[in-house]
Amino acid sequence: MSELETQVPSTFDPFADANAEDAGAGTKEYVHVRVQQRNGRKSLTTVQGLKKEYSYSKILKDLKKEFCCNGTVVQDPELGQVIQLQGDQRKNVSSFLVQAGIVKKENIKLHGF
Repeated sequence: MSELETQVPSTFDPFADANAEDAGAGTKEYVHVRVQQRNGRKSLTTVQGLKKEYSYSKILKDLKKEFCCNGTVVQDPELGQVIQLQGDQRKNVSSFLVQAGIVKKENIKLHGF
């Protein structure tokens, strides 16, 4: 019995890497680009985590003009300001943010599907 007890690791934490990343999240800010399924084939793309000094309305105006879709800026109590766009625009938004120099490519996280 004592042999089995010594073989079982009891201090293994499967979320240790995630907690370590969260500890350094203040130094490396990520921009999260997500897609949410609405009804049927309709979807919604959300962009959160942009720096506060950027004008969200100007970024939204350029995104809407570039991708021919509608969108809005929503104020969330937990997440702050979030940009919402119609359709699945994840790849388009990430490439636009990199080309505009707003965010570096390694600081963008794509979520969904």
